Amino acid sequence: MSLRPLNLHSEPSVIFLVLLCLEPRVRVQSAPICAQGYAGCQLRSLADLFDRVIQHSARMHGLSSDLHSEFEQYFLPSKNQIGRINRKCHTSSILTPNDKENAQRLAREELTEVILKLLAAWRDPLSQVHQSMAHREDSFSSFSSNRALEMSDMVHQLRSGVEKVAEKMQLLGMISNSLSSVSSSAEALPSSSSSSSAEALPLPSSRGSRSRSHYELLHCFRRDSDKVQSYLKMLKCRIVPEHGC
Repeated sequence: MSLRPLNLHSEPSVIFLVLLCLEPRVRVQSAPICAQGYAGCQLRSLADLFDRVIQHSARMHGLSSDLHSEFEQYFLPSKNQIGRINRKCHTSSILTPNDKENAQRLAREELTEVILKLLAAWRDPLSQVHQSMAHREDSFSSFSSNRALEMSDMVHQLRSGVEKVAEKMQLLGMISNSLSSVSSSAEALPSSSSSSSAEALPLPSSRGSRSRSHYELLHCFRRDSDKVQSYLKMLKCRIVPEHGC
């Protein structure tokens, strides 16, 4: 498979650097942060860039875990019902290391690309959850819809932040410039809506089926967001081990 250089300049810096101005729970107004010293940008160290994306990934995973648990309690109170759910995720076609040892065997470029592919695969499904629940009038659906939209935005911000980390690593010669763009790869991934798992457990209403489908999707996102956070921590410790590892 031929690889083409990752184009990290395809979006305006103001958009893809929003993430890097975030603290774990508070947005901070400041100048954009750049991997290079462009005019009007704050030049950050690689360790600082890593810390910011790791903090952001931790918050994203925390939100996904909370919403998954709330969905479970609200829509699927029966443990027997939960156990019968088919949890095949739409990202299963992305080859990911299943433990720390296997992750350490991957080249830095490969691990970075796995992170970017996982993030690229998630913004649209979360946006679909938001749209599906936005028209409902009950308070839980409104809360869940807003939370799904927030996580969709966070996925986009985190992916942009990881791209800045990759650009910085390239500038410092820590990874090669052969890291391929994941845009075309993400488009080739199976859509979450194409999964047949929604038919595995009949429920009395279409709304119940949609709720169960959302629950399955959130289970998969919780799993993948945990992977992203873990891989980012491993990558940081391989690149800048002297900073908090």
